[in-house]
Order: sequence, then structure tokens, then C-alpha cells
Amino acid sequence: MSTSWTSLTLAAAMAVSIGLPLTAQVPTQDTHLQAARDAARDDFTDLFDTTCGLIRPALIVNTTPAAPTVAADRASWHAEPARVFDNLYYVGQSEYSAWALTTSEGIIVFDAIFDYSVQDEVVGGLTKLGLDPKTVRYVVISHGHGDHVGGAKALQDLGAQIVMSAADWDMLERARVTFPKPTRDIVATDGQTLTLGDTTITLHITPGHTLGTVSSLIPVKDGGTTHMAAYWGGTAFNWVRGPANYVTPERPASFWFDTYAQSAARFSGIAARQNADVLLSNHTRYDRTWPKVQALASRAAGAPHPFVVGTPAVRRFLSVAESCARAGSAVP
Repeated sequence: MSTSWTSLTLAAAMAVSIGLPLTAQVPTQDTHLQAARDAARDDFTDLFDTTCGLIRPALIVNTTPAAPTVAADRASWHAEPARVFDNLYYVGQSEYSAWALTTSEGIIVFDAIFDYSVQDEVVGGLTKLGLDPKTVRYVVISHGHGDHVGGAKALQDLGAQIVMSAADWDMLERARVTFPKPTRDIVATDGQTLTLGDTTITLHITPGHTLGTVSSLIPVKDGGTTHMAAYWGGTAFNWVRGPANYVTPERPASFWFDTYAQSAARFSGIAARQNADVLLSNHTRYDRTWPKVQALASRAAGAPHPFVVGTPAVRRFLSVAESCARAGSAVP
């Protein structure tokens, strides 16, 4: 297993300070937690709280409750759509995200939110933006939980093909759910490229949040400049919050922590090699969608794009995820 860049640096510094050889250092839970907090700084505290906060609740920075996950009053979850890049639009809820990537031959949607909101947000949002929902060709599902796949059947019925990993197709087919399930279309594989018209995205299987979580690299355009967006497919440590659905003798908690950490480290390297400088999430609090959308509304010509955070920031985000996972399986 690789060690996160922040964990490695901190461990080395500790070794030097107490005069021990570097080979003798085994990072402790405290080491990983501190590495994660250092990487989080002030912009990734929500990610830190959702991951490291499950390991040690006293470290939680923010205490604002998450948005409701049921079909409550529309005012509690509705969000207006927004153009974020020349070819990328936000069409999700106030907390649960969906993104629409336009190409020369149609639209790729990333995540389908809930069955109760997909018509309002994705179909209605595209229409408000002057885009035709019937031109959605693919819907890439990051993982098979209801807050991201619940609306997939509605988009499939409009003519889109649903893309999801084999493991999560299997999980969804076994699951007892209250929403209509899509039929199996495209099975995503690790490193798979998906081309629509003039645009190619790359899908990577990053197990952890689920066995088949998909994280994507998405080219986005701002004027004459193309940026690469890293879309981390699954965030929370659900085996801690709901162990009955995850932990088995064959797959104890340590399996999930280690698998998640390895995926975050690997995707971090992949994103860095592709110079990913934009961070996207399927929950608005992790990439801070709304402050950035508001900043876009007042952006002056030629000013920096608020969603372009830079390659080091993308790496820090994934380092928080990795270090918190490593803290979960480390000796306290």
C-alpha cells in the first residue's frame, strides 16, 4: 500500500525529531489524523468531518446537519440549475449533485440523484438551461446508492444508457429499494474511456464507498482553456455508519478502510498525471458547489474560475480521504 504524501512527510519529520531511523516508523492513528487535518486546511473540512469525524468525533469541525434524504417539501431540496463551465452544468439538488456535460453529439449526465427529484432537477433543469433532456446519451452513476441512482430509470426511459460498475449493478439488482431500478446497460471497467462526439471522459473503479465506486476524469472548458476535472465517486465510510450492510467475516472493517485508502491514493496519482485542477463531487458540501456558483455570478472577465482549484488542491482533497481511511485501520 502506498502512503499519502502528507502522512509520509509528517512521519519522516517525527522520525528525525526523535532521532529514529525512518524505517522504524509506523504511522499511528494520530499521525494519519493529523496528516488529514493538515491537508484539509480550511477548504476541505466537510470531507474531513465525514471521514475522520467517524473515527474520532471530537475532531469534527462543522456541525451543520446534512440536507434531508427523503422527499420532504420541495423547498428543502430544490436548487436552480447553473452553468459552471462552457460545457458543464449543475442540475442537482441543494445537497445531492448531478452534472451535465455537453458534447457535439449529446449530453453525458453524472449521477441521477433521487427518483422524487430527477424530473424537477435534471429534466427540468436541462430544459431551463435551454438543453434538451432527450439528448442525454449516457448517465454515469458513481455508485449504486439511492441518492445517486434513484433517478436513473427515469433518464433511461428518455433514451439514455446507464453506466455503472459490475459490482454496483450487482448490488443494485440484489437490493430492496423503493424506487424503480434501471435495467443493466453499460458495465464500466477500470480505465475505460467513453467518447461522445468531441469529448472523451475516463472512468476509474475506485472501490471503498462501495465495491464498484466509479470516479471520473472529465474535460471542461472555460473560454479557450480546457481543464481536467476529477470527480471522486464515493465519500463517506458507510461501513462505520451502517456495518450490517458492509462488514462480513470475509470483509471486516479493515478491508473497507484499506480498500478505500488504496483507491484514494491511486486516483490521486491518476488525477495528478492528467493535471486535474478542478474538483467535483456528488455532494455539494465536499466541493463547495454553492459558494463557487455564487462567485461565478460576479466573476469579472479574465478573472480566475472559482472551480479551478489547482492540481495541489485536488491532491490535498484525496489525501484527506486517504489519510482518514488509514486512520481507521491504524493502531490508536
